[in-house]
Amino acid sequence: MLELAILGLLKDRPMHGYQLSRELGEALGGLWRVSYGSLYPTLRRLEREGAVVGTPGPTGGAGRRKTVYRITDEGERLFLELLQEQPHDGQTEDARFRVRLAFFRYLPPETRIRLMERRRAALQERLAVIKDSLRANPQGDDYQLALMEHGLVATESDIAWLTGLIQSERSRYGITAPLGDRRRASATLRRKERTI
Repeated sequence: MLELAILGLLKDRPMHGYQLSRELGEALGGLWRVSYGSLYPTLRRLEREGAVVGTPGPTGGAGRRKTVYRITDEGERLFLELLQEQPHDGQTEDARFRVRLAFFRYLPPETRIRLMERRRAALQERLAVIKDSLRANPQGDDYQLALMEHGLVATESDIAWLTGLIQSERSRYGITAPLGDRRRASATLRRKERTI
C-alpha cells in the first residue's frame, strides 16, 4: 500500500522523503499517516527494484543533502499494477481502497468504474454477513451488537457513497453501455482521452 502511495505522488513530481511524508498526509486527508521508519526502507526497496531513482538534491538546512526520488518506467508499470490489483482481506482492503482512490485520476474512466463496482460488490457481501450475524445473534452482548450495528451502518453508507461515485463517473463520461459492451466502449474512451 505504501508503494502505491509513493509511486502515485512521484508521478506528480520528484520529491525527497520529507516531502513525500507531508504529501501523503495531505493527499489522503489525514486518513493515513506514514512513519519515516517505514517510508525510507520502502523507498530503498523501490530503488533496488528499479521503480524509483534517487539522486542527491540540494543541501538542506543542516548541511545534509536530501535524496530526491523520481519514478521510472518500471515504477509507472508497477504503479498501474498496484492500482488495479485484486482485493485481499477486508480490513486491509478498506485502507488500500482509500489509497487507490486518491490516485484514480491516472486510470481511464472504465477502469475506475470497474474498480469501484468491484469494491461495492465486496461491501455488499460484507453487509450480507453482518445482517446474517445480527439475525443469528439477536440477544448477543450489548457491545457486540452495537459493534455489528455500527458495521452495518458504516457499510451501508460506503455502498451508497460508492454508488454515487459510480453514477457520477458514468454521467460525466457518458458510460451507459451494458456490462458486455463496456470493453468496446473503454477502448473508444481511451482513444478519445489520448486525443484530448
